[in-house]
Amino acid sequence: MDLALETRALRKNFGPLAAVDGIDLAVPTGSFYGFLGPNGAGKSTTIKCLTGLLERSSGEIRILGIDPLVDPVAVKRKIGVVPEDLALFDRLTGAETLAFVGRVHGLDAATLRSRSGELLDLMSLAGSSGDLVADYSHGMRKKIALSAALLPAPRLLFLDEPFEGIDAIASRQIKDLLGTYVKNGGTVFITTHVLEIVERLCDYIGIIQKGRL
Repeated sequence: MDLALETRALRKNFGPLAAVDGIDLAVPTGSFYGFLGPNGAGKSTTIKCLTGLLERSSGEIRILGIDPLVDPVAVKRKIGVVPEDLALFDRLTGAETLAFVGRVHGLDAATLRSRSGELLDLMSLAGSSGDLVADYSHGMRKKIALSAALLPAPRLLFLDEPFEGIDAIASRQIKDLLGTYVKNGGTVFITTHVLEIVERLCDYIGIIQKGRL
């Protein structure tokens, strides 16, 4: 089986606390993987270790066959991330947010223009692309963050609680976009504490409780 993500005995300690306690993950390429668990179970800590926001205490990680410790830049070029706090620049407009991300990833002007327009249309953000992100609703902020993550055409997408606190319309738009992304060969790793989401969307499920899978 071709794996987009694999961990072996992944551990993250905060002093005496093992927030992630030796978990093994195997996420097939082209799948929708749900990482399910209650609040405080270790979901966000795991995803932060996988995406390089936190340094693991021990264990192995392979993302698209690459160890992030060996070549972190190569990994970052191939993944997209929507963290739980979204990490947006409030004083940029929606269009400027995508332009900034596109330039960081080295997209040429024509590709940036085409992909940005497509994503803004799919997320129903075209009419508000000139507004500051600070003035966006919570659902709009989720959608522009997802658009930014998808803009460079990543092969693996990490989403930390992407449906938390958004309305039904925004939720449906995001689900449809992610479904298309997976059908086209992308891989999604999503954390949530809502069982209904993983039942509807996911091909594979991992359940974490007190840092253990």
